[in-house]
Amino acid sequence: MSHEGIHGTDGGAGGCGAPAGTHGVDAHTASLPPGIMANPPAGPVTRAVPPAAEQDPRPEEHAEPSADAAGEPAGEVLRGVPEHTGKRPPTYPPHPLRPPSIRGGDDFAAFSPSVLLDGATVERLTVRAASVRGDSHNWEGTCRQDAMTVTRIGPPEAEMLLLAVADGVGSAKYSHIGSYRATRQAAVHLDREAEGIHAALCARDAVKLSALANKAIAGAVAELRDGWERTARYENRPYADGDYATTLHVLLVPTDPRVRDRVVFGVGDGGLFVLRDTYWHHGTPAGEGVIDTRTEALPHAYSTVESTLLRTVPGEVLLLGTDGITNPLTQKDPEFAQRLAHAWGGAAPSLSDFLWQAQTRAKSYDDDRTVVCVWEEA
Repeated sequence: MSHEGIHGTDGGAGGCGAPAGTHGVDAHTASLPPGIMANPPAGPVTRAVPPAAEQDPRPEEHAEPSADAAGEPAGEVLRGVPEHTGKRPPTYPPHPLRPPSIRGGDDFAAFSPSVLLDGATVERLTVRAASVRGDSHNWEGTCRQDAMTVTRIGPPEAEMLLLAVADGVGSAKYSHIGSYRATRQAAVHLDREAEGIHAALCARDAVKLSALANKAIAGAVAELRDGWERTARYENRPYADGDYATTLHVLLVPTDPRVRDRVVFGVGDGGLFVLRDTYWHHGTPAGEGVIDTRTEALPHAYSTVESTLLRTVPGEVLLLGTDGITNPLTQKDPEFAQRLAHAWGGAAPSLSDFLWQAQTRAKSYDDDRTVVCVWEEA
């Protein structure tokens, strides 16, 4: 998240590493090997296969076939550079650059991977999830400040899929730690309330769901704050809540197909969309269509956990994301939204295909991107 401030705090200077600035992007691009910045081809790229004699020196009776059943040469299909919307690709290079250094004094940032990929199949539900370091963070050599969690909570009779995304506030020094810990600690506390949440879902009791969400998130925040304060004392440095500022959105989906209601708990920007009849619909309260540089955030700069109850049917696709994906989904030019609707409107893709599709680029949208999608069989 590239927000300059959040409600209730001026934010801290810093981030996950020292930014190198955006000047010099063109110079760097010009220095890249030929072809690295080329526009992606219209279709899949096929790598040529060398003649069989060069490809496999083993005796002929043990060699693998070099052609498919139709007699066409076999080849490996490569995805290549992620696609982009608009006439021109973004200025930033479309691949990870230097990671943060251990010498920067932040081990968590230095060891954070550029990409997280996850998935699951539970009953009739299929999940695909990806968290990708943004182009601007790649360029600056700073870490991914987004985080995600995919897990199950509750006993068998009240089991739910828990899908969480969090976006660390860009101006907060340890927001990458805040987002990572917030998704996990929230899951632990929501698991403690799982039976009550499941019962409230079955009863469509929005008031009860809101109360349970606020109780669970408040408990998670209290534990996180206590741990972060102890760490600050151990490291002999001052502690400030704002250093760990992060948004948080959690989607709970009962694994029992007879329960048709789902609930989203949220603090800050980002949220849920529903793909229905080839169009993306807001699953959580929509803003005014203007990207704001201020947002509510945990652990301190929020008034309440927003709860949204919704009912879905098999065939609809749920998308939970940080603003790195929800902002381009709502831009005036519909191309980005249409591409993802086409890619994700049918059966769930493979993990690798989902990651490639999730990296579809849009000019000026260069923040970290975390997206979790849920498909349900009819």
